[in-house]
Amino acid sequence: MNPYKELANAIIVQAVKDYREALCLLDMNPNDKSAQHDKRSIERFFHSNWFSILTDLNGDLLLEKLKEEVSL
Repeated sequence: MNPYKELANAIIVQAVKDYREALCLLDMNPNDKSAQHDKRSIERFFHSNWFSILTDLNGDLLLEKLKEEVSL
């Protein structure tokens, strides 16, 4: 795989991990300001032009699946 594609994939994988963590923290403590900030920031990333440059994934669908996963 080309190194640029590997980097793009790594960025997205890290954002997914960070989003899962923020959702879990908010599940335990909905008033956690840091987790609220992280969640909003990552949601903006998944809707950004940069995200669409990095991948062909649908950011809305990805967010929906992550929210479902954490709420199980």
